[in-house]
Amino acid sequence: MTTKGQTTIPKEIRQRLGLRPGDELEFVADSRVFTIRKRLQTSPFAPYRGYLRGFAGHDDDDIVSEMRVA
Repeated sequence: MTTKGQTTIPKEIRQRLGLRPGDELEFVADSRVFTIRKRLQTSPFAPYRGYLRGFAGHDDDDIVSEMRVA
């Protein structure tokens, strides 16, 4: 570990985790053991998935017209 607290992750481990420059890691404490794992980014659009599901099968133009009236 460097004086700045930086460490080097061995190439084999980087490859197994699929780590690339810029990836974020998280340290998880469990009793007296720490686990390091790649932080998986969630899509900023994830909360909106399925939002329009109720409009399935409707005509696009009708949906837009309804939205403009409301």
